[in-house]
Amino acid sequence: MAVRSTSRSGDEGAVPSASIRYADGSVRTVPFSQVRRADFAESVPWRQFRSVRGQRHYSGTYMAATTGGPIVHESRLELARLLLADFDPVVRGIYSQSCRLVARVGDRVRRHVPDFLLVTRSGTVGGPDLAG
Repeated sequence: MAVRSTSRSGDEGAVPSASIRYADGSVRTVPFSQVRRADFAESVPWRQFRSVRGQRHYSGTYMAATTGGPIVHESRLELARLLLADFDPVVRGIYSQSCRLVARVGDRVRRHVPDFLLVTRSGTVGGPDLAG
């Protein structure tokens, strides 16, 4: 599990993976089959959140009871989903834009940064639709 840069190399996506960013600027790329909750312990959101006058979306910070700290969101829709996750008794952890997912689908490499990663009471890690 080496630290690699976020540059797009030719073999990216050959093995489905998650790239996780840390506060020191390092990025760790882990194959899906080896991703563990502990990999996200010191992670930071994949993108930086900015607010500028006149922007069309509503980004901000929400103080979550589940985590006891701030969680960033990029829109009112994300805030609404964040509120649902925070009040769900099954959810034990919430990570905002925790990683960048990369996988080859057919002949194309696909990339996606999920809005939230939720950790359930049972230790299961997944997106908001898996928190039940």
